[in-house]
Amino acid sequence: MPKPLPYQSYPATEHTPNLVVDGTPNRSTVLSLTHAQGVPAPPGYAADLSAQMVFKYLDHPIAHAPAQAVTNDHFDQDGLVSVFALVAPDQAQRHRKALIAIAEAGDFATYQDRSAARASMVLWCYANQQRSPIAAQLTGTSPATTARILYEHLLPLLPSLITESQRYEPLWREEDARLSASEQAIRSGVVTIEEEPNDNLSVILIPRHLPPLQGHRFGTAGLQSPDLHPMAVHNASHGLRQLFIRGRHYRYMDRYESKVQLQSRRPPPRVDLRPLAQELSIIEPNATCWYADPPTHLTPELSHKGESGLTEAQVRGLISDHLHKAPAAFKLYAAS
Repeated sequence: MPKPLPYQSYPATEHTPNLVVDGTPNRSTVLSLTHAQGVPAPPGYAADLSAQMVFKYLDHPIAHAPAQAVTNDHFDQDGLVSVFALVAPDQAQRHRKALIAIAEAGDFATYQDRSAARASMVLWCYANQQRSPIAAQLTGTSPATTARILYEHLLPLLPSLITESQRYEPLWREEDARLSASEQAIRSGVVTIEEEPNDNLSVILIPRHLPPLQGHRFGTAGLQSPDLHPMAVHNASHGLRQLFIRGRHYRYMDRYESKVQLQSRRPPPRVDLRPLAQELSIIEPNATCWYADPPTHLTPELSHKGESGLTEAQVRGLISDHLHKAPAAFKLYAAS
C-alpha cells in the first residue's frame, strides 16, 4: 500500500510534485486519479467516482514520479474521501465501503445506507456559510482558501461521521426529514415518475400543493429547489435527464453523472439548452421568459419564472425533439 501523503492546498502544489484527485492536474502533478471530463485515467483505473479510482490505486499502486502531497482544486464529498484515502490509507481501507458511499451520496445524490446520506448532509452544512460550525473561518475567503480550510478541518473528522453519526444529528436532522417526506410522497403516489427510456428522461409529476422539500447537492452548491430532495428522486428513477412538472411550471435538468466519465453506463450526451430556451420564450403564450444554464454547469437546468402558458404535451415534445436533434455540447471521455 502507498505511504501516506500530506494534504496541501491546490495553489500550494503548483511547484510541488503532487497527486491530484477528483480535480484537474496542475503543472506539478505526477499522477491524476479523477473522473473529471476529458482527463485520462491510468489504464484499468477508470471508475464512476474518483474515490473508487483512489481505492484501486491503494490496492494496486502505479509507478510514477515521487509525489510530496495530495491535492484537489475544489471541495466536495468525493474529493474529501479521495484525499482522505491518500492521507490515511490504512484507516481508509477499514472504512472503504462507507467512504465510497459518502462520495456517491455527494456526487450522484443516491444512497443505499442512510448514514452515508446523513454524512453527506453534514459535509454540506460545514461548507455552507449560513449553517457551518466553522462559519467564522469561511466568511470572506476565496474559493481556494475555503477549500483549504474545509479539507484541513474535515479530514480529521471524516471517520467520526461514519462511527458517530448521532453526534452530528443537529446538522443532518432537518434535511433528513425532508428526504423522508420526499420518499413518502413518491411511495404514496402523491408524486409520480414516468420514464421515457428513448430520451433517457425521467418525468417527475408534482402536485401544486406539495411544499418544497429541498436537498443539498455537492459540497458548496446551494439547496436544490423547489421540488423534492434529489436523493429521493434519484433513488426512485432511472433517467439521467429529468423533467419536473408542477402544474404549469416546468424544470428540466441534466444529472451530474453526464458531466463525468461514468463507467457503469454511458450517459447521454449533454446538449446546449439555451437555444431551446430562446425558442420556448418566443412561442410562450404568457410572454414568460425561459432561461437555461450552459451545458458545462454541474447540473444545467432549463426553466422559467412564473407560470407558463404552454401545455405539458408541448413542453415534453419540444424538449424531446431538442434532445434528439441538437449536437453534443462537448466531448466527455478522454481518448483511450
